[in-house]
Amino acid sequence: MKKVIALVFSFALLLVGKTYANPAADYFVDEQAIEQTLNSGEQLDMTNAADATSALENLMAGPDGTTKIMAGDKKPVVAFILAWVVGFLGIHRAYLGTSGGVIVGYILTCGGLGIVALIDWIVLLLEVIEEKNFDKYVGSKKFFMFAN
Repeated sequence: MKKVIALVFSFALLLVGKTYANPAADYFVDEQAIEQTLNSGEQLDMTNAADATSALENLMAGPDGTTKIMAGDKKPVVAFILAWVVGFLGIHRAYLGTSGGVIVGYILTCGGLGIVALIDWIVLLLEVIEEKNFDKYVGSKKFFMFAN
């Protein structure tokens, strides 16, 4: 039995270690496109801290004038699929931007013995179907993301 496990492990390691990338000759760098992209940007003078702060605020201002800091657009479908596949590990919560303590809690309790992970899955399923206010789940620092 040990030989079979060692053989399977060796085969898996060999399979994972195999590279699927194309040779370097298939890739090229379009230096003209890179220069054009870099030259199309706006030059900002960042010598003064006040100017740098105001320029950064102008870049991050939303259409209504309020400043919003967003880690990226999180999609409920992706979070739902992650909760479905590896919900007990809390990977969907890491995708949504929760704290590290919540992830450790998910791993140590296997998603609250599967109960909290199942409820998260149901909540995310309802989000995918109804498309309500998904933003309240993004960045939630609570272990029970569905609790207000």
